Amino acid sequence: MPSFSDSTVGLLTSGYAWLPNRMRVTSDIAFRTRLLGRQTIALRGPEAVGFFYDERHVLRTAALPDPVLDTLFGQGAVDAVAGGAHRVREELFFALLKDQTGIAAFGGHVTWRWREAVAGWERGRVVLFDEAATVLARAVCDWAGLPLSEAGTAALARDCTAMVDGFASPGLRHLRARRARDRQEKVLAALIVNVRDGPEVDAKKSALEAVAWHRGADGALLAPRMAAAELLNVIRPTVAIAWFAVFAAHALYRRPHHRDRLNSDTEGAYAEAFAHEVRRFYPFTPFVGGLAARDLTWRGKEIRKGSLILLDIYGQNHDPGLWEHPYRFDPHRFISANVSLDHLIHQGGGDPAGSHRWPAEVITVTALAAFAAELARLDYEVPDQDLTIPLSRMPTAPRSGFVLNLP
Repeated sequence: MPSFSDSTVGLLTSGYAWLPNRMRVTSDIAFRTRLLGRQTIALRGPEAVGFFYDERHVLRTAALPDPVLDTLFGQGAVDAVAGGAHRVREELFFALLKDQTGIAAFGGHVTWRWREAVAGWERGRVVLFDEAATVLARAVCDWAGLPLSEAGTAALARDCTAMVDGFASPGLRHLRARRARDRQEKVLAALIVNVRDGPEVDAKKSALEAVAWHRGADGALLAPRMAAAELLNVIRPTVAIAWFAVFAAHALYRRPHHRDRLNSDTEGAYAEAFAHEVRRFYPFTPFVGGLAARDLTWRGKEIRKGSLILLDIYGQNHDPGLWEHPYRFDPHRFISANVSLDHLIHQGGGDPAGSHRWPAEVITVTALAAFAAELARLDYEVPDQDLTIPLSRMPTAPRSGFVLNLP
């Protein structure tokens, strides 16, 4: 197999644009390179999704480096275990998220906490990213049954955004992310211990109770710190919806005609389509990676065991072969067409019941649809500010955090 140059520097400097640009200029169905010296092959497309999420082909957990585990997921948490242990642990999340009544209730918490926050804002400057993170932290604490104080919830919001912002970044951002996870795991572990000090009930009424009494593949309760890490893996991605909230505001600012359609959306279908299009159009996850479980062949391409395999998420979400006018923001595409799970892969691909696609995706869509509807109704002005969304920074957002002026 020929030798390929290392692309690590190109990835760090180009960010989201690195892989789509490289795949765009190649005439091949895959792109080969090296990252941190490891042989790497990048794939894209619905067929690649099925291949990538087949655990006989790709080991996702083995590819997660310690810096990512120490900040984003937690050592030994659900995304860091494989096979039967992963499935047993993931059953916990399905149990929490399969109840549509509970999901609708979560959407109600988001709307209530948003309106409560708006009512308390003073007229003048508001940074939407910061406010959205706090609203989401309060809503998920309500839904998960976390008895945190107002100050504790605000700290949770700050720490969760720090975890996401610094999970794959060198320097101070990464250090802040590690410290944030450590703080919140300690807080949540103490809550887990408090729950276990009481009697176990048959009907677990909250995520806190469900995680506290969850038993692993060995039949034993999770260690308090591990249970805290799993609970945080529901809370942290929920607070991270703050990134999508500012993207929704950005879309409404650039394309204000969507406000009227959202305001007339009595059944929520357009708000949900709008949420899906925000997730497709704006940059959040550039790609996901795993290691080849054995010597493989994909569409005639040989892949050696241990090679790094990347699935190009940002590029696929803008692939003209899958999306008509991919760089046009158009929520109607999710109303007029039945989009496959293997086309829109913003939070992983495949069926959540049989792969590593994040089962809390429904929470993201529910919360984002609620934000979109509330933003469309809110009376605000957008002052001059830097709304640039730099693709070289991961994760990215409008540089200003999206500032609103309330008249």
